[in-house]
Parts: sequence; structure tokens; C-alpha cells
Amino acid sequence: MTRPGTLAGILVVGAIVGWLATRATFTSLPLLPITAVPALAALALAEAAVGRSVHNRLAGRRKEAKPLAPLAVARLVALAKASSAAAAALGGLVAGYLVYVLPELSKSVPARDARVAGVTLAAALALLAAALYLEHCCRAPKPPDDSDDESRRDRDSWQWHA
Repeated sequence: MTRPGTLAGILVVGAIVGWLATRATFTSLPLLPITAVPALAALALAEAAVGRSVHNRLAGRRKEAKPLAPLAVARLVALAKASSAAAAALGGLVAGYLVYVLPELSKSVPARDARVAGVTLAAALALLAAALYLEHCCRAPKPPDDSDDESRRDRDSWQWHA
């Protein structure tokens, strides 16, 4: 399971790097492109939809569907982990850019870039959430509680100091 602290660290480091890079090169940068927003949003929607499908299949709610191969689920987990890290990094970079341009909102170019950076940050956070959801959905379901199993009962009742 991807740790939220790791993703927060990636986001903060990305924000610092983004702010420093923007501070050093802002006057020579072109306008911030909006093209990342549709791509991030499409990835977020796709990962959320796949997560829902995988969750339903693993929980046994879709009886008519073919069972998922364990390797396919492992690949989806790898995709989710990579997507969450990439979304945190990109979100951090754009957050640093946004923090730099916020004091300049009275000018037209920084105001436009602030809007684009804000929407891009929202799309990156949506992808991060969808990736965490997909990773959560790929967990194996808990086995049914079998209280008649003698070995399970013995194992559950063992204590360090009896």
C-alpha cells in the first residue's frame, strides 16, 4: 500500500523545486499550457472506473465476468503506484508555480497562469485520488470468518503472557 506520507513528501519536494525553478526562469517561460488537464482527468476517470470494476470482480459481484488473473491485478497495482507518484510530483511542481504567481494576480499573464495552474493541480489531485482508489480496490478480499476452524481458534487465542 502506498503511504500517504510518501506522496505528501513527493508533493512538497515538487512544490519547492517548482517554486525555485519558476522564480529563476519566470520571465522567460511561455504561457502555462492547459493540455495536461484533459490528460490527467482522463487518466483519473479511467483508473477510477477500472478500480470499481476490479473491486466488483474480486468481491464476486460480477459472476458472469471472467476471473482476473493475479498478474493482471499486480500490474494494476503497479500502474496505481506509478500514477500516484507521478500525480504527486506533477501536482507539486504546479503547486510551486501557483504559489509563485499568486502575488501577481493583478497582471493578466500571471492571472491566466494561476487559473491554469489551479485547474492542473486539481486534475493532478484527482488522478492521485483515483490511483489510491485503484490500489485499494486491488486488495484481495478478506476470507470469510470461519469460527469452526480449530487451528484458527487456537491461533487467535494465543497470548504472550498467559
